[in-house]
Amino acid sequence: MINDASEAQNRKAGAGKRLDLRAEKEWVMALAHRRLSAGGHCVRRRLGLALWVIVAVNATAQTIHGRDGISLPPPPAVEAVPVADDYFGTKIPDSYRWLEDARSTETREFIDAQNAYTARYLKQVRIRAQAADDLDALENVTVTSAPRERASSYFFVKRLAGEQQASIYVRHGWTGKDQRLIDPAQLSRDSNTSVHIADVSRDGTLLAYGVQSGGADELSIHVLSVATGKALMDELPAARYFGVSFAPDGTSIFYSRNDKQGTLLYQHILGARVSQDKLLFGREFRGLPLEGNDLFSGVVTDDGRYLVVEIDRGVPARRVDIVFRDLTKPGSPFEVLVWGLDARFATTYANGAWYVKTDYHAPNGTILKADPGILPDVWKVVVPEGKDVIDAWSIVGGKIYVNRLKDVKTETTAYTLDGKLAGQIEFDGIGSASGISGRTTDRYGYYSFSSLIVPWTIYRLDTATGKREVFFQPKIPFDSSQYELKQVFFKSKDGTQVPMFIAGKKGLKQDGAERLLMTGYGGFDLSMLPSWNAEDAWWLQQGGWFALPNLRGGGEYGEAWHEAGMFEKKQNVFDDWFAAAEYLIANKFTSPQHFAITGRSNGGLLMGASITQRPELFSAVWCGYPLLDMLRYQRFKVGYYWTTEYGSAESEKQFPYLLKYSPYQNVKPGTAYPAVMFFTGDSDTRVDPLHARKMTPLLQSASTSGRPILLHYSLAGGHSAGVSVDQQVQDDADQLSFLWTETGQPSPGKP
Repeated sequence: MINDASEAQNRKAGAGKRLDLRAEKEWVMALAHRRLSAGGHCVRRRLGLALWVIVAVNATAQTIHGRDGISLPPPPAVEAVPVADDYFGTKIPDSYRWLEDARSTETREFIDAQNAYTARYLKQVRIRAQAADDLDALENVTVTSAPRERASSYFFVKRLAGEQQASIYVRHGWTGKDQRLIDPAQLSRDSNTSVHIADVSRDGTLLAYGVQSGGADELSIHVLSVATGKALMDELPAARYFGVSFAPDGTSIFYSRNDKQGTLLYQHILGARVSQDKLLFGREFRGLPLEGNDLFSGVVTDDGRYLVVEIDRGVPARRVDIVFRDLTKPGSPFEVLVWGLDARFATTYANGAWYVKTDYHAPNGTILKADPGILPDVWKVVVPEGKDVIDAWSIVGGKIYVNRLKDVKTETTAYTLDGKLAGQIEFDGIGSASGISGRTTDRYGYYSFSSLIVPWTIYRLDTATGKREVFFQPKIPFDSSQYELKQVFFKSKDGTQVPMFIAGKKGLKQDGAERLLMTGYGGFDLSMLPSWNAEDAWWLQQGGWFALPNLRGGGEYGEAWHEAGMFEKKQNVFDDWFAAAEYLIANKFTSPQHFAITGRSNGGLLMGASITQRPELFSAVWCGYPLLDMLRYQRFKVGYYWTTEYGSAESEKQFPYLLKYSPYQNVKPGTAYPAVMFFTGDSDTRVDPLHARKMTPLLQSASTSGRPILLHYSLAGGHSAGVSVDQQVQDDADQLSFLWTETGQPSPGKP
């Protein structure tokens, strides 16, 4: 979920994790099992004379049977305490409202009991140890990011094989030696502590970096002297930051911090107390209020002249406003580049002019040369809208680089600043490329390319000559030549043509007997591209099919595709997903008993809808960091960001359609549900873990299939990336071994 803007950037940078580009990890297995086994007793809440409704988790208290001979007792008993809410005259019951309190003794006992139950299942999974070994080989490799060039020095993050976290490095000169600047292992004994580059000063002498714990979105900001290797006294406390940018002279930093009261842009003078930081922008602008889901950061243009603020109104932004301040004129007010239009804008200042990418009157995107104070209707068109959506763009070395999606496959074209064609980047086969990273004044830019069957490679592009060279290529034990990738199109329920990527080993049979793993997202204008992912690769190595449909709600075909999966049209997303499953079954890639699905965040909502709307289609579901109670989501964490995508049950108009598809309100007792693993953790500060906590006992009590319904609740991980390699490997092994096992052949007489 957004701040899935950061997830999208991770994906496009070739980070190796899909959304989704986005990892939650655990400790090594022995520690995980000790943790999961803590406290195996049933929850017993005590509220004096309150009337309890005790729900035996399954009315028949039947033994639970997993595939491959796994047997479990009934899940832990959980007490139901019915409450009801009145939505415009409709009473909606909720039996597990008490599990919304994450810190209560009763909730912690519930988590302990469910974790112990999940550990009991995992100890019986035969493929679990092999999966962990295989994933360790795929994931525990040397990786690096594209560098940032400053004054002939290159700054990047790199993790060596065998290390738990990436460190921040500098290389002085292109052929210089890599020097480690920040090692997170030296900052904390907690292997789930990670570091990230926030910004580098223009002269390359100062580094601003973030320190993050587990999978939480919040991080603290620090500043390092590159020459001495010592941290300055300046430290911004842990919070949700939306950007850190050095002032042109390097004596201060601009940063944006967000909470429920809104986003505030400050200037911090290096060496001064944080309490003295000056508020530059926030709360209101020209008498108009800026509210809690108005998100923005301050970015200094590459020439150092302007401080630019792009204000996203909600997530995804229903509109974007842009203002700027001339830093060469101290105390000057913010001026408007664009304001008050129901469209999205993004700007880059280059060669003395403003360039803007927008969907204003161009749902597939266009790039204009902007003139402040004049409406965009008369701005000069530099790159016109085409039939293929603009997925990414940048200006590097005086050229505009535009990534378009041609049926969800990346094509990158270069233009001059006047809009003349200046070349194209060629890619090998079906795949996904990031945008070109770099500054407008840099000669060299960087991009990555990968596909579902080809690990990512980072390239260095000479913008003057068009030549490229490999900057980094990981050594991953995956033989791409053994696999094939193709794209198909299928019809959704309403006749819409929807694309889907399918990968598998060459010669793999289509006889309906093979396992298949499908993932999807369908929301927030995020395009699900055919990029490399270690978990998908493991599934392919085992001989299973893998499928990725491009559902409406994403950005694969522009804003119209996105809007077709928003608000009251959200059911289109689910219908696309079910049609994809039916296509795969009809064409004998798999059958329902061998069909696994996985999704997280907004994709976790997709999993919830799959469970409640079409349980007969799937055998095993991994539902990660999910949104499931769509009537109450906006009340918790940063859920209020997403009312611009889903709407809110507090609206009489929007309540009916949310109720119709909200998974938590649509669980039906007496239904044979598939095997399910809910996955979440305490450090998820984006999507509240209460969704998974509440859904678990509700589904356990309702299901009559005798299949396992499990809660995998991490005490260390959360929504964002940043935990240790060991924990990631163990989490991925838990996920994939569960899905592989529960799509195997059922034993005679067993579900």
